[in-house]
Amino acid sequence: MRLFKTRALATAAINAGSVEVNERPAKPAREVHAGEIVTVRQGLILRTLRVVAAPPSRVGAKLVPEYCTDLTPASEFEKLREQRMQQVLAREKGSGRPTKRDRREVDRLFE
Repeated sequence: MRLFKTRALATAAINAGSVEVNERPAKPAREVHAGEIVTVRQGLILRTLRVVAAPPSRVGAKLVPEYCTDLTPASEFEKLREQRMQQVLAREKGSGRPTKRDRREVDRLFE
């Protein structure tokens, strides 16, 4: 359902054990039916989707919401935002302590 950019990436994630269907590990060739819950680990986020219907063939990205419902809690997306913020605040190793100017720039960022 367009959670991965390519089929090869989807297959690799399934083989790595990152995808479950109805709380059971999925296999690459498994067909998904209406009413099933698909859980996908994408980095820090655990995405949860309910399949509404199976499309007859591959569909465009705009039509995907017709075939699945996103049940992912907002707290999962908050984890991603926090991680991005940590990357922004991370300092290069060996750069020393932050100066007063650095601290003021961080304060301006959060205001």
